[in-house]
Amino acid sequence: MTTSHPSREALRERAAAALTAARVRTAGLTDAVSDADLTAQHSPLMSPLVWDLAHIGNQEELWLLRNVAGRESMRPEINPLYDAFEHPRAERPKLPLLGPEEARRYTAEVRGRVFDLLERTPLEGSALLDDGFAFGMIAQHEQQHDETMLITHQLRRGAPVLATPDPDAPFDPPLVAEVLVPEGPFTMGTSTEPWSLDNERPAHVRDTAPFWIDTVPVTNAAYLAFIADGGYREPRWWAAPGWQQIREHSIEAPLFWYQEAGQWLRRRFGVTEPVPEDEPVLHVSWYEADAYARWAGRRLPTEAEWEKAARFDPATGRSARYPWGDAEPTAALANLGQRHLRPARAGSYPAGASPLGVRQLIGDVWEWTASDFLPYPGFRAFPYREYSEVFFGPEHKVLRGGSFAVDPVACRGTFRNWDLPVRRQIFSGFRTARDV
Repeated sequence: MTTSHPSREALRERAAAALTAARVRTAGLTDAVSDADLTAQHSPLMSPLVWDLAHIGNQEELWLLRNVAGRESMRPEINPLYDAFEHPRAERPKLPLLGPEEARRYTAEVRGRVFDLLERTPLEGSALLDDGFAFGMIAQHEQQHDETMLITHQLRRGAPVLATPDPDAPFDPPLVAEVLVPEGPFTMGTSTEPWSLDNERPAHVRDTAPFWIDTVPVTNAAYLAFIADGGYREPRWWAAPGWQQIREHSIEAPLFWYQEAGQWLRRRFGVTEPVPEDEPVLHVSWYEADAYARWAGRRLPTEAEWEKAARFDPATGRSARYPWGDAEPTAALANLGQRHLRPARAGSYPAGASPLGVRQLIGDVWEWTASDFLPYPGFRAFPYREYSEVFFGPEHKVLRGGSFAVDPVACRGTFRNWDLPVRRQIFSGFRTARDV
């Protein structure tokens, strides 16, 4: 697709809007709780919310004020405290962190200087500046930490502090349970998406054999059948490390589920409710997804298969930005941006289907794939190795598609997420596939 290059003013407006949207969300997640909740560690898996808040400002200062503008550090003494690679999450509560009000003042001061910089900076002339990349990268970084903070809210105990309307999405149950994806080559990744991150690049050709893929993500009802059939008690469905994990931790259902008086309930952002059978299953590890797929006589799709199902149009032979085409996401196409605090029913958003008819590939739940997180051919780390390169290898599995907790600025058909296969606190689900 050929498009005209956006004007410098349009790029500035887009960057300013993305930064502002992220900061509004950050404020909502940190103003909703007390200072005690902000400074507490609600799980050793997560940082205190106040660490994320100041880290957001520190990364913005690092990349925009120091790297782009070439300025001196505003507060050099705090930089080591907010280096994500210097201190594991479990140790961060012991650090001399900025308090809630000081963290707010610091991030606000950084943002004021960044907006002044955005007004004056030519958005061209270097890889960091072309198309406003550095500003887009920081907007995505803040939104990613907003998702992390939302995970912390889910882990937090106590009365509900966040509220959104439930999804009222267009709903049209699909007529078929699975869709055939044809064999042949397709373009995977991108070399043209201006704010794409290094692991999405470069675009390259992949070839797949034909395969079937679920029309919608696996639902709670389908997963309940796996539980009822003794799925958590039968080692033959499990990869050895996964079987060890569920035995050691006495896991018998997705995280936040429990059984009471013969009914399955779940805790969701401080609310206890019956498990809704028509929603995609949520808070499962890669091992749980893999075990379910084996039990069902299927498998997880590879990352290439997932992206082909999401982006490839057999009528034109091209890969679009999103399943529905190249247009930006809207509320009628996908459940994104924390508009809701839960997935929509499986079968929602028919207008967001891919050309092959696969639904809800963007939003609702992150989807585990069978693939390890590896670089694409021709990968180049940019602008720093610690974003992607240090995580490459068999230790991390790829997730695709985003969730209700992901903002559109950090979600597209090429976007790659990754995590350890034991992780369950993330907003993760899955769909299955099978060979022809």
